[in-house]
Amino acid sequence: MNPRIAERQRDTLETRIRVAINLDGSGKAKLNTGLPFLDHMLHQIARHGLIDLEVEAEGDLHIDAHHTVEDIGISLGLALRDALGDKAGILRYGHAYVPLDEALSRVVVDFSGRPGLEYHVEFPRAQVGGFDVDLFYEFFQGLVNHAQMTLHIDCLRGRNAHHIIETVFKALGRALRMALERDPRAADAIPSTKGCL
Repeated sequence: MNPRIAERQRDTLETRIRVAINLDGSGKAKLNTGLPFLDHMLHQIARHGLIDLEVEAEGDLHIDAHHTVEDIGISLGLALRDALGDKAGILRYGHAYVPLDEALSRVVVDFSGRPGLEYHVEFPRAQVGGFDVDLFYEFFQGLVNHAQMTLHIDCLRGRNAHHIIETVFKALGRALRMALERDPRAADAIPSTKGCL
């Protein structure tokens, strides 16, 4: 089996991002985005998705975190797409419900080749750990546009903003783990009647 690994470097006038990914990893993460709360969330993807993930980022954080967060989403999406290749033999679809105390979120993914985001998450406050929660939408939009995946995110309930977003990222990790799993019954098959994704 070919290793499903990729590395992407994205340099702009606003950010310098490097992402390395191994889809068949053990959940190891090496994260240095300059945004500790985002590092904590990316670690959830790695751990619960059994994806080895490295992210190094330098951005114009003296302005705000918007460019850095969006460009990390873009870079992660590109690396994910590269590592998947033609998507032969994957399950393609994945879903997960994850609770954390009072919070419960559902994430559903489809490696359809078509970018699409449905994001239904409301937060009771504007910041968590000094992180602007509006930026999570920008992260996910960058991710889906460049991974060319469909992503549905729904927070079904929750009162604590930290709990809410942590359930989202844990559920994303679990949903990715399911969708990226190799299908032993269709090892070389593209999971689409079109013959391509």
